[in-house]
Amino acid sequence: MQTGDWKDIMAVTTPKLTIAEYLAYDDGTGARYELVNGELIRMALGTGEHGEISEFLNDRFKAEIQRTAQPWTSKDLKIGVQSPRGNRWDTVRVPDVVVLPLEQWQGLKKRESIIRLNEPPPLLVVEVASPSILTEDYRAKHSEYAVLDIPEYWIVDPTQSQVTLCLLREGAYDDQVLQADQRLTSPTFPELRLTAAQVLNAIR
Repeated sequence: MQTGDWKDIMAVTTPKLTIAEYLAYDDGTGARYELVNGELIRMALGTGEHGEISEFLNDRFKAEIQRTAQPWTSKDLKIGVQSPRGNRWDTVRVPDVVVLPLEQWQGLKKRESIIRLNEPPPLLVVEVASPSILTEDYRAKHSEYAVLDIPEYWIVDPTQSQVTLCLLREGAYDDQVLQADQRLTSPTFPELRLTAAQVLNAIR
């Protein structure tokens, strides 16, 4: 996800926040945050590799959407997703890449670009993992995105040279771990031809 080396996780020492307080929060530094159990988690600038992979996938998704004339759009680091947690504090994730219906994106233009719990989920989300947040991407977000009924979740992990394709089946993700020249078979983009190596190396 837009995390890790990219988004080194640092809890900010502030009181617990509601989602409304999170949306209004501004510490004057220009820093961006996720909200996890009411706590601000700073999203630090990541490695060039992280940004390049996110940009590569966002560009490929946009090109495929245009080629197939789907009424969708793809956005990187622009959309938050409110996540369900087992307590009263709010959580908002900001995936590296989000694919969603164009109509839904247009509806976000006049308000905060956060997909709420009572709204349709994105079609696909991507997180680019890094060592400092592996448990977040592989466990916490894996569970949260499944509960949200997001049909497809990609975990791109340069540290382990693999891409995990998580496909929703009966409320839980069925994970496919792909490496090297193994091809990603995406239900969202069935004609998209990408191998794990192409994604990890952002080969255009």
